Amino acid sequence: MQLQPTADTTTLSYWLNWRFLLCAIWVLTPTVAAVIILWKYERSVNVNPESDEREDCQKRSWLLYFDKAWRPCVKRINPICLATFRVFALGLLTLVIVSDFVVHGSDMLYYYTQWTFALTTIYFLFGSVLSIYGCYRYNIANSGVSKMQMDMEQGLRESLISTDSMNGVKIVNNVDHKGILLVPEIAGRCGYLFQILFQMAAGAVMLTDSVYWFVIYPFLTLKNYEFNIFTVVTHSLNAVLLLGDASLNSLRFPWFRMCYFVIWTGVYVIFQWIVHACVSFWWPYPFLDLSLKYSPVWYLLVALLHIPCYAIFALVVRLKHYVLRRWFPQS
Repeated sequence: MQLQPTADTTTLSYWLNWRFLLCAIWVLTPTVAAVIILWKYERSVNVNPESDEREDCQKRSWLLYFDKAWRPCVKRINPICLATFRVFALGLLTLVIVSDFVVHGSDMLYYYTQWTFALTTIYFLFGSVLSIYGCYRYNIANSGVSKMQMDMEQGLRESLISTDSMNGVKIVNNVDHKGILLVPEIAGRCGYLFQILFQMAAGAVMLTDSVYWFVIYPFLTLKNYEFNIFTVVTHSLNAVLLLGDASLNSLRFPWFRMCYFVIWTGVYVIFQWIVHACVSFWWPYPFLDLSLKYSPVWYLLVALLHIPCYAIFALVVRLKHYVLRRWFPQS
């Protein structure tokens, strides 16, 4: 969808007006606020022994253990199932994005849709690597290769399990069905980066598809608009695959990481402003055009739309965990 430029975007008059001022406020204020919130909460994810019990419990819910990146949410499901799904999704997304680039060329790089599609592809690339590595560790743990380590863990288990609890935490809950003591390993930077990609992609995908199917398609369709298979796929496939992954994975959905999603959109809009300030050409989305009288209203509406888009996906994840607690209490 290429629009003819309605005004010369390289002139000062295009930018020095009340419309751009309001749009800049709608974009920069949430972006700066998101950076501040992340600075506060990402630094406090680690549990502080001196913090009160309520705050400590909340921070523990934000912790990510390494096996959560590759283990399915139900223990009965083998990790290879999640790995297979992620590899399949990666192949499918890569095929679509390469085909789209061949057909439409570099113009696709100006669209938020393609940015989001690429982000989802990177998520599944990351997830495929972690899942394959996780399957490798899972197979070793269930074979005779690490028998010596298992014997040592068994001895440690027998010494610990003799008491009902230790420091108020029951040890029995950390023992698997084979009687081996499980010591959770907190995820490193790669694990947290993977979780961040998941939450960024989730919000961005919901925003992209919602804006397209509920705003652009019914209200802003042009006479010579090219509606093809790539349009349908790029505005639906990534959402379907991401929801499928969310239904299988064990990742949590901390609310404050919505800020990464806000920053992602803010970076895209600022990128568009910089490009159009240097070169006058079509806007990838009509509501981004600052020469329109109601452009501040459009910017504000899209900014507010971030909240329900992220909340819907967060609600899906929370509903999944609720069902798991009811139907699969051991998971």
